[in-house]
Amino acid sequence: MQKIYNFSEINIKILKEISHFDQVRKQDIFEEWFNFNYKIDKLDEKFLVELIEANRYNISDYIEYQLFGHFISPLLHKIYFYTKNFREWYQPELSGIVNGKILKGRPDFMIASGKTEPEKPFFFLQEFKKQATNSDPLRQLIAQMAVAINLNKGKKMRGAYNIGKWWNFVVLEKIAYGKYKKMAKI
Repeated sequence: MQKIYNFSEINIKILKEISHFDQVRKQDIFEEWFNFNYKIDKLDEKFLVELIEANRYNISDYIEYQLFGHFISPLLHKIYFYTKNFREWYQPELSGIVNGKILKGRPDFMIASGKTEPEKPFFFLQEFKKQATNSDPLRQLIAQMAVAINLNKGKKMRGAYNIGKWWNFVVLEKIAYGKYKKMAKI
């Protein structure tokens, strides 16, 4: 019988049981991503400044749904994710098999192809916590990304998780059967 894990219960111990995930300590994979010369027009800059100002004094006290509703959701809605090839999905069902173990659950936010249901995931945003808790958002995100890599029959997946004012970006790459390497930028 195959073991079944919900993403919400994944921690470092369970993740090690599922597969080998090696932490890569170099961060050059993020260079292009973070050093791209983005052009932000005046209206978008005004929107960002007002969003930050409106939440500056409360963001540390928000519960998860307030953080999402007041800060993250307006930011995500400013980005037009709907194209011919992909769109945004909030808490879609996702399941797959990684090394003989069934992983399933509902990622908080995902960009994926598909019109009426997600097909090929491209990017994940997991957790919107005001502070660190007993949950393990990094390992939950890695599990979701490993499922997506297998569903897509791909090699690489990107994602992020948020704790308070800190955004953490992750790239997971499959390097062999049952072996992955992860790179994180905090």
